[in-house]
Amino acid sequence: MATTRQTGNASDNSSTVIDLYVRSEKIYPREVRGLFSRLRVITVWVLLGLYYLLPWLSIDGQPLVLFDLPARKFYIFGLVFWPQDFILLTGLLVLAALSLFFFTALAGRLWCGYACPQTVWTEVFIWLERLAEGPASKRKKRDRGGWTGEKIRRKIVKHGLWLIFALWTGFTFVGFFTPITELAEKIVQLNTGGWETFWVLFYSFATWGNAGVLREQVCKYMCPYARFQSAMFDDDTLVISYDQERGEPRGSRSRKLAHAQLADNQLGDCIDCTLCVQVCPTGIDIREGLQYECIACAACIDVCDDVMQRMQYPTGLIRYTTQNAMDNRASRIIRPRILLYAALLLAVLTAWVIGVSQRDPVMLDVMRDRNALFRELPDGRVENSFLLRVMNRTGQQQQFSITAGGLPGLEIYGTAELQLEPGEIGSLPVTLRAASEGLKLRNDITFTAQSTDTPELIVEEPSRFFGPRRNLR
Repeated sequence: MATTRQTGNASDNSSTVIDLYVRSEKIYPREVRGLFSRLRVITVWVLLGLYYLLPWLSIDGQPLVLFDLPARKFYIFGLVFWPQDFILLTGLLVLAALSLFFFTALAGRLWCGYACPQTVWTEVFIWLERLAEGPASKRKKRDRGGWTGEKIRRKIVKHGLWLIFALWTGFTFVGFFTPITELAEKIVQLNTGGWETFWVLFYSFATWGNAGVLREQVCKYMCPYARFQSAMFDDDTLVISYDQERGEPRGSRSRKLAHAQLADNQLGDCIDCTLCVQVCPTGIDIREGLQYECIACAACIDVCDDVMQRMQYPTGLIRYTTQNAMDNRASRIIRPRILLYAALLLAVLTAWVIGVSQRDPVMLDVMRDRNALFRELPDGRVENSFLLRVMNRTGQQQQFSITAGGLPGLEIYGTAELQLEPGEIGSLPVTLRAASEGLKLRNDITFTAQSTDTPELIVEEPSRFFGPRRNLR
């Protein structure tokens, strides 16, 4: 933002100084009540409840949500994912991205106004600030005045509440990567590791700084979403808009002036109370049109509807609508772009569910010894060597027995047992021997890995057993 300052007086050739950056003024959003405010409060409680509660929950002794990086295991709502399930984890990210595109094309920045972590935690920090320092008008007046005992006391209480909440947030964040009960015990015993301590303090500081100090500046200057959101908007996207045709010319008036008399007095519905500006968390004036700083929290809708009701005017001066509707053109909420995003979402979700449901709890890979296709033994039998890789994708230790079939007299020479921990991948060299009589150059065989602890855990993998060329028929 640039401002201009004139130095000297009008009679001399003074220079003009242009300040390319000006100090951001603190915004004191007023408290507002209404439909969208209640929805936002409900969303905050639900999302924060999930965030702070999920690390403590478990299913059958396994954490409900845990990203165990050292063990390379990811527990997500009863499912265990391994690095080999990378495509399924990627599918979750694709679903999140498509959902963002879908809801943005449908109704603008719903994510920013209701579910973005910056918005959610900022709401809580504002609540704590209001609890410690009072309503917006008192906070603003107190900050502009000098330092007094009461001001210092309130600031200490506010930052104390912020610090406690931020530390609890950082502790919970690390609890998604380290079992939170173990982490709590380590903290009580002052025995946390270096990385655990770093991330608790780092995330706590980031929460305190972003949600408590920077607030709207994160949305305005740091978040890239505000810059590219226009690529997902069109004239049929629902956005928060001020009805200029109905509201202008704005101006103050007596409450006794009936709505039917506004035209005779050359007045629109807007009484120019500026409450829509005072409740905006980013400090914009929605009456100047759609702006990238708008996070679609709809606080201006709630406060404007309240003012209209008090004036006994129709509500909806500021409302969710489309540009086509504002221009008195036909508007289509359900349109090809929305249907395309919905179809892609459904397709990816269906593919992800099928992929998860068809995951084998045991994986078996068979690799041949490439140095020699076969070896002829003195007793006339033929020998092939393989390397079997078995992965235990269950949550319990398993003992696997390896068998092979497909040829008469086919037998395994050597060890055919393998014990694996949950998520462990084991390698087992296997040598197969068969009589040379009747062997073809290529013979189809099947390896089977079956758990002796859980017999229903069984997996088969086809391969080939090679014989001498002279046996080719």
